[in-house]
Amino acid sequence: MREPSVHQLRLLLAVAEELHFKRAAARMFISQPALSQQIRALEERLGIGLVERGSGGARLTTAGAAVVEEARAVLAAMERLLRVSDAQADAIRGELCVGSLGAEAAMPHARAVLAHLREHHPHLQVEVRNLNFVEQFDALANGEVDAAFLRGPLPPGLQSVRLASEPRVVCLPADDPLAAETTLTLAQLADRTVVDMPRDVPRLWWDHLTVNPRPDGTPVRFGPVVRDTEAMVLAVLQARAITFLPAAARQLYPRPGLVYVDAPELGESESYLAWLPAHRDVLAVRALREAARATAQEGEQLP
Repeated sequence: MREPSVHQLRLLLAVAEELHFKRAAARMFISQPALSQQIRALEERLGIGLVERGSGGARLTTAGAAVVEEARAVLAAMERLLRVSDAQADAIRGELCVGSLGAEAAMPHARAVLAHLREHHPHLQVEVRNLNFVEQFDALANGEVDAAFLRGPLPPGLQSVRLASEPRVVCLPADDPLAAETTLTLAQLADRTVVDMPRDVPRLWWDHLTVNPRPDGTPVRFGPVVRDTEAMVLAVLQARAITFLPAAARQLYPRPGLVYVDAPELGESESYLAWLPAHRDVLAVRALREAARATAQEGEQLP
């Protein structure tokens, strides 16, 4: 091996700055013979003389002076490398705020992602923040959350990984005549009022989820405006409207007086982990993305 060790380069710099082996050895907290031995070993590795020893001290050879300049550059680069490494390590040990639209973080696919993240990055502090319909996209755009578990369709400008898909169902009052049906069509629901969203919620998102307009071109009749899922099911309980939800709502939002009925025409509800492109390479977000991709590969095998 010709490559000198970092320790040897530090010793050489100490000799170059002190021009005295005894003082350099004291500065580096080693014995003078050990210092001399390391300098000789460095000279042998490089195949050149670096230091001339005399009774009054030491001086660098011409080759030694040239090597010292390069040694300073190498050690400076090494310090930068360690600073970068420490910064990256601190990011993994830092904090990550993950948004959750309603109960999304309670879904099996989201729990699997967070469990994978905790297993592989136990020092990363993860906060899960509940988001309502208005906040879900704004919280990402404003940097209030680093990433979020959301339901599609996602607006342009976000990057994402698809985590799961499930059927959508109709949520309606138990005393509605249609509540006794095993499946429903959009035509059967044509005269029902549907829960609406605040105007701050992207209209394309809610129109897609409510199939507005319907396949025959008929616009949906919207009713009470709600900001979150709890308010949504309450509006249905008060018999003011119906709504459409992922099939998991049967387990997440069971309420006396509510009925969930299959409606194949509604299609699938897709779950995503989403983030801003500018945040994708932040270390904590990258770790979350890797956890999402690792668990998403299991697909339908998720519990």
